[in-house]
Amino acid sequence: MSEYAGKTLLFIGGGMEALPGIEKARDLGLHVVVSDMNPQAPGMLAAHDRLIASTYDVAATLDAAKDYHREVRQIDGVMCLATDVPLTVASVAAELGLPGIPVEVAARAMDKLAMKQKFAADGVAIPWFSAVESARHLQQLAEENGLPLVLKPVDSRGGRGVQRLTSEVDLAAAYQRALIQSPSGRVMVERYLPGPQISTESIVLAGACHTPGFADRNYEYIDRYAPNFIENGGTMPSHLPAQARQAVRDLVQQAARSLGVTCGVVKGDMVFSDGKPYVIELAARLSGGWFCTHEIPLNVGVDLVLAVIRLSLGLPVDPAALQPRFERGVALRLIFPTPGRVTAIEGEQAACNLPGVAMVRMAVEPGDIVRSPTDSNASAGLVIAVADDREEAARRAETAVQAIRVITEAV
Repeated sequence: MSEYAGKTLLFIGGGMEALPGIEKARDLGLHVVVSDMNPQAPGMLAAHDRLIASTYDVAATLDAAKDYHREVRQIDGVMCLATDVPLTVASVAAELGLPGIPVEVAARAMDKLAMKQKFAADGVAIPWFSAVESARHLQQLAEENGLPLVLKPVDSRGGRGVQRLTSEVDLAAAYQRALIQSPSGRVMVERYLPGPQISTESIVLAGACHTPGFADRNYEYIDRYAPNFIENGGTMPSHLPAQARQAVRDLVQQAARSLGVTCGVVKGDMVFSDGKPYVIELAARLSGGWFCTHEIPLNVGVDLVLAVIRLSLGLPVDPAALQPRFERGVALRLIFPTPGRVTAIEGEQAACNLPGVAMVRMAVEPGDIVRSPTDSNASAGLVIAVADDREEAARRAETAVQAIRVITEAV
């Protein structure tokens, strides 16, 4: 009998990017339950059973999960994918006695200021940072520390409200934009460190960090959409030399230990500046943006989603399964059309047919309104391409993006 037979796995969040994990769990023979506020979410439609609750409402999700666990079917594991809800996941796990990170660790992972304070106390390399109490306080901090700085809500997600502060930016207006994106009404600032930024994805087993996910983040539009940070995908393998990559991995290990994750997943936003790595943020969850579901398997052949499914169910994970099996070039590029109402989309099939294109996914359709991007969720679509090396993968992805025309009209 399969080790998955008869077990029930709860996914917190049923968005499109969680769907590959939900389908994988079903294919393994698991009974899959999905909780989401939207009953028509793609993952909800693919689940065996559905719980209606906002992923960010810990109490509502807890109540729904407890009722299901008690009255319908025993839940054997809980996880999330492409949804920034580690606190909800940890709270359900703690309440039902399931594997998971401690609730206090998950809470720290969702509070950027508390996270940075813990990193600072433990000697983890991070940029200078400070809480910001008001627009006037921000002005004072800018005068004392100089520009550029990065302003961000303490507890938002998806890059919402994150801004690069330069001499051209109205600090008072920037403060208000960040403030309204913080559920708790808190804002922080940190020094902007120049240099390549890296996305990492790791599984921690018995305190040891395994990091098969390692991509260079693409910020070619950092000036076009300033002061917002708009990422245009990423490229794998990294251009960093082996010694620098190892330094990044070592820092992820140190940061995971500081955060308190000894068994679980950590997603790192890192920067390599002036010859050394720094932690920008560390998330205690699997990433979105198709990184763990598509890019990492295409790049090195490692299935992090399967590893987290097993961890969530209390099943062993072989460290050898987290080691790269090969290395291929992979590039993801986003599509940013002229803002306006979408009237037509052309070239999608032609892009799919180009050499090396592994995925084309549009996020808009005719009639939708495309606005100028302000966060990482603002693209109209994406392309993932593969090749023998990173340069050819990037060229293929960019050629595919150019083949797609999202035609808009002014509104």
